[in-house]
Amino acid sequence: MQPAVETFYERVGGHPTFRRLMADFFSRVREQPELAAMYPADDWEGAENRLLMFFEQYWGGPMAYSGTRGAPMLKMRHMPFKVTERMAGVWADCMNLSIASLDLDEVDDFLMRDYVERACRYLINADE
Repeated sequence: MQPAVETFYERVGGHPTFRRLMADFFSRVREQPELAAMYPADDWEGAENRLLMFFEQYWGGPMAYSGTRGAPMLKMRHMPFKVTERMAGVWADCMNLSIASLDLDEVDDFLMRDYVERACRYLINADE
């Protein structure tokens, strides 16, 4: 029998860690008016939960995102929004500050930040 392999999700603390990450991130987003305008004003909790489910699934946690929303299709889901290089940078800055608040070990911190940077570049769909 093969020993169970610990996922990134489990290694960094599972749901409580990702919940803290999202709470911190969305508090930062609310402080950025231009970025906050890209989120549904009447559904902050829903936006936070959707990103939470996505991040948890991506990092090896529960498959709740796909179970409730289908395949992630990040590029398609972000097409309705004007994602410029600058706005992607603001989003990444907010997320990177939130990642720093988790006090992860050096490797896990790097892995998460690297993913955020790559995903943000991938989602750019408009010029300034």
